[in-house]
Amino acid sequence: MSYQGNNEDKDKVVSALGGKRGLIDSGLPALFFLIVFNVSGRNTNAAIWAAVTLSIILTILRLVKRETIQHAFSGLVGVGICALFSKRSGNAADFYLPGLYINAGYGLLYALTNLAKWPILGLMLGPILGENLMWRKDPARLKAYINAGWLWVAMFTARLLIQYPLYKSGNINALGSARIIMGYPLFLATAWGTWQILRKTPTTKVV
Repeated sequence: MSYQGNNEDKDKVVSALGGKRGLIDSGLPALFFLIVFNVSGRNTNAAIWAAVTLSIILTILRLVKRETIQHAFSGLVGVGICALFSKRSGNAADFYLPGLYINAGYGLLYALTNLAKWPILGLMLGPILGENLMWRKDPARLKAYINAGWLWVAMFTARLLIQYPLYKSGNINALGSARIIMGYPLFLATAWGTWQILRKTPTTKVV
């Protein structure tokens, strides 16, 4: 009988992979950057400050509500780095450049750990799902983590294949739109696919 999982495990998986809050805290500033860039007559500085300010506000709101600020703070740091890239070059497209580097790095990490049969998904989710590293002794569970890992390699690769040419072309609106479309929606689709793969194989019991 296959393991059908439960909502608690599903929530743990989504949260560990970034979660909805993490996507909102990191995604909204990027969207705001694009909006202000167009409204202000393609003023890069105005767009940068708008994105940074919104990220700061989101972090403060998390603090006021006494919610975890992990994702908000990570988003703030990320936006700060994006702002530095764009500010330094004066090129609005460079606001999205760190994201391309991140996707390349994560795609390579997921691929290499999969090939080494130490899938990063297993290292992240094993302790959270209560199986620690015992999944490595379970061929079926190991295969599940590897198969799910290839979904993330595909996601990061797709982002690069589409967004990098747009970055090189300097088409800010197309690049920003692609970043948004391939952000939250694509993440949710990949996270859902990951869960569908993992839930069909029983978690490995820790002896």
